[in-house]
Amino acid sequence: MITIGMLHHRKEPETVMKAYAFAAVAEAEGAKFFYFSPGEVNLVNRTIRGQVYEKGKWQTKIMPFPNVIYNAGSPEKLSKSKEIINQLRKEIPFTTYSIGNKWSVNRRLKEAKDFASYLIPTEVIKDSDHFMTFIAAFEKVVIKPIDGRKGKGIFFIIQEVNRFSVRGDGSNKNYTVAQLNAFIKQKLSQGTFIIQPYIESVTKSGQVFDFRLHVQKNGEGEWVITTIYPRVAPKGSIIANINSGGYTNYLEPFLEQEFKDDAFNIKKKLEYFSLSLAKHLDELQIEKYGEVIDEIGIDIGMDQDLKLWIYEVNWRPGCPPAFYLELDVVKNTIKYAMYIANNQQAIQQKIRAAKRRGAKKEQGTPIIAITGSAGKTTTKAFLSSILSKKWNVFESKDYWNTTEHTKKHAAEINSSHQAVVLEYGMAYPGVITEHCQIIQPNMSIVTNVGLAHVGNFNGDPRGVAKAKSELIHGMDQSGVLCLNRDNDNSRFLETQNFKGKTITIGIKKPADYRAYDIKYTDQGMNFKMKLQNEEIELFIPIFGEHHVYNALSAIAIADHLGFSPMEIKTGLLFKKPPRRLTIYNCKDNITMIDDTVHSHPEGVRAALDVLTNLAKHRTIAIIGQMRELGDIREREYRKLGDYIQQQGIDLLITYGFRTEEIGEQTKRQGMPAQNIYHFTDREKLHDLLSNLIKKDDTILIKGASKTNMFETVKFIDKKYGDN
Repeated sequence: MITIGMLHHRKEPETVMKAYAFAAVAEAEGAKFFYFSPGEVNLVNRTIRGQVYEKGKWQTKIMPFPNVIYNAGSPEKLSKSKEIINQLRKEIPFTTYSIGNKWSVNRRLKEAKDFASYLIPTEVIKDSDHFMTFIAAFEKVVIKPIDGRKGKGIFFIIQEVNRFSVRGDGSNKNYTVAQLNAFIKQKLSQGTFIIQPYIESVTKSGQVFDFRLHVQKNGEGEWVITTIYPRVAPKGSIIANINSGGYTNYLEPFLEQEFKDDAFNIKKKLEYFSLSLAKHLDELQIEKYGEVIDEIGIDIGMDQDLKLWIYEVNWRPGCPPAFYLELDVVKNTIKYAMYIANNQQAIQQKIRAAKRRGAKKEQGTPIIAITGSAGKTTTKAFLSSILSKKWNVFESKDYWNTTEHTKKHAAEINSSHQAVVLEYGMAYPGVITEHCQIIQPNMSIVTNVGLAHVGNFNGDPRGVAKAKSELIHGMDQSGVLCLNRDNDNSRFLETQNFKGKTITIGIKKPADYRAYDIKYTDQGMNFKMKLQNEEIELFIPIFGEHHVYNALSAIAIADHLGFSPMEIKTGLLFKKPPRRLTIYNCKDNITMIDDTVHSHPEGVRAALDVLTNLAKHRTIAIIGQMRELGDIREREYRKLGDYIQQQGIDLLITYGFRTEEIGEQTKRQGMPAQNIYHFTDREKLHDLLSNLIKKDDTILIKGASKTNMFETVKFIDKKYGDN
């Protein structure tokens, strides 16, 4: 006869109501049953002082170790007896294992990919700035404690015009930006919170609903559906949790009422989904821990397009009393306990087979190299941010793109990294070839071919393209290459003999990944694109159409690697590289734009576009020297002067050797001479700015690091910063 021991953190079974049901069902199924807590285990004698239910009451008896243990206690409370429980696990099979909290289950499903498209993007809130970036992208969000239970501590927050609506804990308030920042900081001081976009799962009458899918293993060790039922919340509720005032309903009448002709298909979809996800999680638990699981509860929503979204996956879910399903749950648990007691050899074989399958699924690590005349660092930051949503990513530091840096990276990359994202910089022929000899990429991005370093190639962009083509020749020839269709000079790249897959991005020309409806917002750029046959609206927290190109390159690679649209959308909320169109909001409504890392003609024009799109009053452009233009410097400076006048810039200040040529051309095109200034002395430049800058001005400082234009940023910030 099989003996089943129920392990619980509570000492007395009278305090655990389901212990009675387990005792009764075990007897009916022909098994012995006793209840015990860790303190009653004698590891030396291999006995347990257990509680046996006989003649209507619990009797204390010394029991031999059982054939199987049903682990019914709280993992947190049982952790105090970790050594005892671990010893029991070595000798006795357990029916059930914790699958972790909301966050760990979410990450596990993301990494495994199969169900990633059903996951709502979820992030741990780092600080109030992180929260504000997230809500700027999604407008409606939910925040909740990472280990929350029974629907407590959940807040629904909507971004509205000049305010935020916050609902939760029985209240509904409107907050300003400052008040919301204080609210978020106060919540984070209490514990760890996660944030998700709000998925609208509502009935025809506007009530929030979700589905609970309860699945278990039966007496043959197979997954079966215990029940599927909808939970419906009163109007005005955030979630449909029963403990928050929600109520349950029967599945078929609910589906027929809400979905009519689609009811049967939705029922079948829910049934298939529940069993598929249970099997998938079981496989992941085996691969990761060598354990099998026996019961889960899945809470899912369904949006207006009938798409399913996973809200939560719960270990050992409760059953609603209204359905009298407790005995069904207990019956499956007891029968499964008897199954694993009798079939340990087969189960261990299954575990070994699953681990072998998991090992076979491991693929080569994506090694992605990024080069280009502009946009390398920002593209790298976008791509690393997306990939890190479910992988451990090695990302080169900002601006670490020399061959010496690549040698250091080669020594730091290890087997724990699931993806590698690197910048390959170059100023002369042969440099990128050396990069590829140190670390050969299997995926590559050429952001563009422009005029950076063109002076080192006799002023010919075809020479720059030839040097950039070293990445195409040096990468894995069966890999993936991403190119910019809108960049005219990219046509000179040597792609003819590349045998791998080429994907393209663009805005103006047809491309595999094309953005449209691009708009400036208060905090960055919005744009739309078709992704996986659906139109999706995306947001990046950085200004400029040129950064949409950088985002597109990252999106193309991430999509190729199997990331879902929602993972991509969340990953685009990246940490912006420093001094890349960084906005300073100064006193007297003065706005300063810091773009003082690199400078070349294309980058200056892109920064001027940002200046004119952000400014509501007077515009001031402070432009530093552009190095390495060689013989084309004069021509490019004149073209830049033309562009500045076309953009309607109010005041132009140039700084550095021969930059007065920009101003001279701007004057020839019609800008008044009194609005044009030139300096080679930084102190004199700063003296002018002290008298020139006025209320409501928007100021662009654009220059390469070598010209130290950041000193002017620091000067303006010190004098006009809103400290």
